[in-house]
Amino acid sequence: MFQSKILGLGKYVPEQVVTNHDLSKLMETSDEWIQERTGIEERRHIKKGDGNSTAIMGLKAAKQAIERADIDKDDIELIVFATLSPDYYFPGCGVQIQEMLGIKTCPALDVRNQCSGFVYGISVADQYIKTGMYKNVLVIGSENHSGGLDMTTRSRHVSVIFGDGAGAALLSRSDDDSGILSTHLHAQGEYIDELSLRGPSTEMWVPEIIAKNPQEDIPYFPKMNGQLVFKNAVVRFSEVIQEGLEFNNLKKEDIDMLIPHQANLRISQFIQKKLRLEDSQVHNNIQKYGNTTAASIPIALTEAWEEGKIKKGDLVVLAAFGSGFTWGSVILRW
Repeated sequence: MFQSKILGLGKYVPEQVVTNHDLSKLMETSDEWIQERTGIEERRHIKKGDGNSTAIMGLKAAKQAIERADIDKDDIELIVFATLSPDYYFPGCGVQIQEMLGIKTCPALDVRNQCSGFVYGISVADQYIKTGMYKNVLVIGSENHSGGLDMTTRSRHVSVIFGDGAGAALLSRSDDDSGILSTHLHAQGEYIDELSLRGPSTEMWVPEIIAKNPQEDIPYFPKMNGQLVFKNAVVRFSEVIQEGLEFNNLKKEDIDMLIPHQANLRISQFIQKKLRLEDSQVHNNIQKYGNTTAASIPIALTEAWEEGKIKKGDLVVLAAFGSGFTWGSVILRW
């Protein structure tokens, strides 16, 4: 069995900054209300006409990761793209990236696991590399949330949370002891409707959407049972991190850097306290970017690495929880 490691990281966020004060002009909310519940101060949104989309942002992050990995794009043997907000209903963004990079026939697949999408994508890439099927795999998480949010008071508890952006990692076969030690994935479908977007879909397609009374409960905007999500998240985050540590005969004291999915600053702080980690051992950036779903971990991981918070030999833990419910962790030695 081979071992995989991250050779290069990249990120991209749109230029347009949307503050809590900006949102208060669109709905009944306030900076204090949002910060108290989420920790978010601002987020980035695609601006109409700026040329960005889910795939385009993913491409920008991917190019940075490829350059930093110092490999030729034609050496990429698989593309894994994680998103809940693809440019097309089908095909997925993976093949868009393949075409944009000018890679002729390498396989491309999309992962639809929302907030845990990047962790699932890393796990897929890791397994392909470990079994020897591929040597270089590009994993991308990218989201255009702003294009599908209800920016009214009706949906303020959801819409104030999300931002746009992309992150990417280039994984390759490792020649030393560094790299991904293990990945751990879980799902619990009984909670499928607690954080979801039911349409547009084949059960709520264009004719039904057009005929829908705008005053009714609209199924094609995201809905969330915030309290239930929070309650489950703090439990599952802790469990899946502990699972990964025990699998590798490690303890929480061994963690040098935790990169949690940026769902809610209160969740991250709860997990940090439970693991007894210092501020320097946890990287949070939800204050600046909001929840970027599948993009949140690669953006935060790239940022932490750029700021020198991760160095060779460090034990790094990635953990995510989200819609589905799905959750997972990645344990890696930098």
